[in-house]
Amino acid sequence: MRKMEVAVLGATGMIGQRFIQLLEEHPYFEIKGLYASERSEGKRLADVLKLKDHIFKEETLDAVIEQISPRKISKESRLAFSGLPSDIAKDYEVSLATAGVPVFSNASSHRMRPDVPVLIPEVNSPHLDLVKMQKTHGDRGFIVTNPNCSATGLAIPLKAIDNAYGLDMVVVTTFQAVSGAGYPGVPSIDILGNVIPYIRNEEEKMEMEILKMLGRLEGKSIVPADFTMLANCARVPVADGHLESVTMALREEPTVEELKKCLSGFRAEPQRLKLPIAPLVPIIVRDEENRPQPLMDANAGQPGRARGMAVTVGRLRKTGRFYKMFILSHNTIRGGAGGSVSNAELAYAKQLLK
Repeated sequence: MRKMEVAVLGATGMIGQRFIQLLEEHPYFEIKGLYASERSEGKRLADVLKLKDHIFKEETLDAVIEQISPRKISKESRLAFSGLPSDIAKDYEVSLATAGVPVFSNASSHRMRPDVPVLIPEVNSPHLDLVKMQKTHGDRGFIVTNPNCSATGLAIPLKAIDNAYGLDMVVVTTFQAVSGAGYPGVPSIDILGNVIPYIRNEEEKMEMEILKMLGRLEGKSIVPADFTMLANCARVPVADGHLESVTMALREEPTVEELKKCLSGFRAEPQRLKLPIAPLVPIIVRDEENRPQPLMDANAGQPGRARGMAVTVGRLRKTGRFYKMFILSHNTIRGGAGGSVSNAELAYAKQLLK
């Protein structure tokens, strides 16, 4: 089967280069063009390489970066993956969708549009139907977003728990890696030996996006979930992997062992469809008293193509009517480029890419 040719926008950034990593030898998609600002035009990927934990093929490193041109992209590529900063992404993504190019975006620009899904295939795959409400859908173009990187790791275990026992209240405190701020992240003099208890707009994004994703699609709109959602967000001196401390009140009261089985046994549409990047076990439950940890668990997920796509849960316990746990996810893979690639795989499987 011939692969679909795709464009990567923001190829000089961390998320853009994660896209390139995940698209190398992908069974559905083949990179046709790498795009960034005019400052990078004509440079090879090797000249602007930022990822330190992946060895790219020589032909990938030799790929030449071009200035973003929606017209050129629409002629040469069937879909686009956007790793652009949100302020730049907004107009480019609309231009591409208008030109008939489906856009799978990591940016926040369009997440809260009522006709744009904030999608995690394990959580809310029916929301993909929202693209049919977009004006550009008739010309085959649309926009799909993945959520904020900190919301992603939280949403998957919450979905499993909500399905089984119902959520009444969720309070989360995040300990977020510096790579979540893009390259080069946070200045070392600010973050080394320090914790910064503020990330602009992060708490608001988490609270809104979680309720949208766990809401239900009714007709042409999403009815947000009705549980209480509260977030506190901090930046910590960790390279990759967002750790989150979660306290929950549920509508039913399972035992801790029942809750563990609920999480470890959770499977969803990507697993049933055997999508290429879907982890065989999307939620890994650890019983050790000191796990999960970013250095040990950020790259969790099997098979090899799904490394970094699983969410790890640990220290699950109950105090009175409240349940407590820590969760960990890889912020630039599961919470970034991998989330968008997973969304495109679902759209491919649902025959929305033609």
